[in-house]
Amino acid sequence: MKELPQFTLQQLALRNGQDKPQIWIAYKGFIYDVSASRLWKNGKHYEHWAGQDLTQELSDAPHTDAVFEKFTKIGMLQA
Repeated sequence: MKELPQFTLQQLALRNGQDKPQIWIAYKGFIYDVSASRLWKNGKHYEHWAGQDLTQELSDAPHTDAVFEKFTKIGMLQA
């Protein structure tokens, strides 16, 4: 299995659906591409914005971590 590339918070921040066409979010150290999701249109999903680490924000989400299984892991968040 190929190792995933690492991205900084600054690189992630540019993938917010507005500065660049990609819509990425980070969760528990992984970066997911949610560009194809209709729920992330324009880089916003309810009160959550793309281009960020949403680990803390999603602790009280109405869904489980399993929701991320349908998205492609494209990288790791650089520590």
